[in-house]
Amino acid sequence: MNSPQVNKYTTPNEQGYYGKFGGAYIPEMLVRNVEELLSQYLSIIEEASFQKEYQQLLQDYVGRPTPLFFAERLSKQYRTQVYLKREDLCHTGAHKVNNTVGQILLAQRLGKKRIIAETGAGQHGVATATVCALKGIECIVYMGSKDIERQAPNVARMKMLGAKVIPATSGSKTLKDATNEAIRDWINNPNDTHYIIGSVVGPHPYPDMVARFQSVISKEIRQQLMLKTGSELPSHVIACVGGGSNAAGAFYHFLEEESVQLVAVEAAGHGVDSGMSAATTQLGRDGILHGSRSLLMQTEDGQVIEPHSISAGLDYPGIGPLHAHLYDSGRGTFLYATDAEALEASFEVAKLEGIIPALETGHAFAALKKLSLTEKDIVVICLSGRGDKDLATYMKVMEHAD
Repeated sequence: MNSPQVNKYTTPNEQGYYGKFGGAYIPEMLVRNVEELLSQYLSIIEEASFQKEYQQLLQDYVGRPTPLFFAERLSKQYRTQVYLKREDLCHTGAHKVNNTVGQILLAQRLGKKRIIAETGAGQHGVATATVCALKGIECIVYMGSKDIERQAPNVARMKMLGAKVIPATSGSKTLKDATNEAIRDWINNPNDTHYIIGSVVGPHPYPDMVARFQSVISKEIRQQLMLKTGSELPSHVIACVGGGSNAAGAFYHFLEEESVQLVAVEAAGHGVDSGMSAATTQLGRDGILHGSRSLLMQTEDGQVIEPHSISAGLDYPGIGPLHAHLYDSGRGTFLYATDAEALEASFEVAKLEGIIPALETGHAFAALKKLSLTEKDIVVICLSGRGDKDLATYMKVMEHAD
């Protein structure tokens, strides 16, 4: 990687800004917590003992490196070369655990005795509950009551792992509201609690820290592509984006490689102009949410517009500041897929490759129809999670099709 001085995208500045997005907009009560984290996170995660334990857990517990799979039938269908980065094969079924393993080790070294988290699709909640069980630390997960209903298997997993799941019953009762509740908890318990944020959102240093823990995805892609193709660089890397942690991880080691097209796919819900969408780059403007300045879906007077997506993990009214900067600068290509397009793409991958993807990842697969690809292109799709948690939704679609 280039040195930080010449990194245009990878590293935020000292105030935590990627371009004009980022920073730490926090209430007075949280300043001490965030400053403690900011002053210590880099020195802790760069320690040899931390890295040794982290890498060992990624290998022996998470199951890394995850395979880079050449999707032969999908490649034929789209007349290009499609590789799938199989984050769905991580322990817990998604990329989320890369970050929670790192943050639990950080929390231990900061002397924290209690962990809180927010979750939408439940994958981050499961990943947090998993590492808390591993390390014997109390775990509280906030989850929108609407998401609790539609992601019941993950709620059961969290409880079985010993976590307390607290429903968020305000607003849209989804991810945004769960995040609000988690922040309230942190304000009330500043001394003994570490907040494991699950995406590249929140006040600095969270977006940078989560991106660093997820960057193992793109580090492995480069190594694996070299072995398979003789080149470390694909033509395209595609990932779905809600807050954007899997995309940040998949893009990270390609951010400064201008020849690689970074394709982020947002959830358009019922359509960008339907009033039921989560396509932030299409509908959002500059605003502050959950501690950072980014693009945000909001009304004329600054009230957050409730997002909609069939996938609970993309049902968020903003995006992380890194992604806002990639969009604003033109470095990233931002597409969107509707609920129907994501479902269609998910069923296609299941039938062509024998892999049932999470609905979130279905949005990334939908990009194959939207890009002009050639036979020489090498396309890597971050298969961010497996579809077990979405089977109830898939079953409803199949029932209606019969």
